[in-house]
Amino acid sequence: MGENVDTGIFQLRDALTLAEDLDLDLVEISPSANPPVCKIMDYKKFLYEQKKKQKEIKSKSAKVVVKEIRLGPNTDDHDFNFKLKHAIKFLQEGAKVKVDVFFKGRSIIYKDKGEYILLRFAQELEEFGKVERLPKLEGKRMIMIVAPKK
Repeated sequence: MGENVDTGIFQLRDALTLAEDLDLDLVEISPSANPPVCKIMDYKKFLYEQKKKQKEIKSKSAKVVVKEIRLGPNTDDHDFNFKLKHAIKFLQEGAKVKVDVFFKGRSIIYKDKGEYILLRFAQELEEFGKVERLPKLEGKRMIMIVAPKK
């Protein structure tokens, strides 16, 4: 890429010689074209720049943070409001909130209470986030995911 070479059609031997003279590589760009398209370039530099671009794209992509809040089926109002404030703070920071109700022992018979608590939690968070996944029972936990509003 150092010196500028006129574009044109070359024999393979001539192209290889030219690339060697310039201390560069002859790289096949489009093998299916007729005739095949090649380019004289520093291949290692090209690979390095591609890796660098990929790294930059990866670093710019948004990383999703998931914060977890655990409730019980018999969580009282004070604890509920305390955890609600934390959830609001997390949503305002742009994190998703995973709210779950953990059923210990025989408390699994209160599934309806757990679902009620989660739906009430979602209703309270309505202006800060939207429910991404409705309450679903997975083993001894009922899980709901709330994503922040844009």
